Amino acid sequence: MAKLRTFLTVLLLSVLASTTLTTTASAAPASAAPAPAGTAPSSGWNDWSCRPSTAHPEPVVLVHGMGANHWDNFLTLAPTLRVNGYCVYSQTYGKTLLGGLAGGLAPMADSAAELGTFVDRVRAATGAPKVDIVGHSEGTTVPAYYMKYLGGAAKVDDFVGFGSNFKGTTLNGLATLAEALKLQGLLTGVGCGACTDYLPGSAFLAKLNDGPVAVPGPTYTTIVTRYDTVVTPYTSGLLAPAPNVTNIVLQDKCGLDSAGHLGLAIDPNVTQLVLNRLDPEGSKPFRCRLFTTLGI
Repeated sequence: MAKLRTFLTVLLLSVLASTTLTTTASAAPASAAPAPAGTAPSSGWNDWSCRPSTAHPEPVVLVHGMGANHWDNFLTLAPTLRVNGYCVYSQTYGKTLLGGLAGGLAPMADSAAELGTFVDRVRAATGAPKVDIVGHSEGTTVPAYYMKYLGGAAKVDDFVGFGSNFKGTTLNGLATLAEALKLQGLLTGVGCGACTDYLPGSAFLAKLNDGPVAVPGPTYTTIVTRYDTVVTPYTSGLLAPAPNVTNIVLQDKCGLDSAGHLGLAIDPNVTQLVLNRLDPEGSKPFRCRLFTTLGI
């Protein structure tokens, strides 16, 4: 039994800590193009001299998923936002024993506070009263906590999440197995507090779901895929109906899209939805594109 517990511990950590490391590494970033007229003179990714344009007055803060870092998760989306005239910023948060290669592993309440500090840094550098947040996977859970409990609602205009997770995940039963074998303490001990936070019924999730997750102030858009095998069930990413909430099941918008959890980060259909939700007045007609990552 001891050997079995050890094997399952390693297996569980491997799945949890690497969920978003490999998907975007092979994706070529969008090619740079001249910024449209009227945009900020400098709008590079993590360019601290960037000043938001009149068309896009809120800088965009990107929040990566568990096991990822601030660049690999957004190799496609960040350059696309930049080309469209946004000031774009990201950081690797929640670093523990694995350092900057794999972030999002610290307890999520701590990561939410770290996000708040970064948002304040972006606001100070750009002069913008508010930011927009775009997140993937844990990059939706952490901002939700920040906006609900750490004053973020007053500093965020639009929030757009994909592969969202607000109620936890069983990881197709793997998290349930960890709970049954009493492995949660081991996960925390090796530096993955976020792993135990994601277990359904955890103290963190109980607090996040004490009342509606979405609070007044920001607009919330959450995008989920029926082919998600990381956030299980995928409905964990749906928010309670409210005037400032938009829930999108990707396949309801595009039946030709079978992207899994990781594939959302490079999905052109998701990119369209993000751009349109960040700028509803300037949104373009949605065009469904055939896309698949074979359930990944």
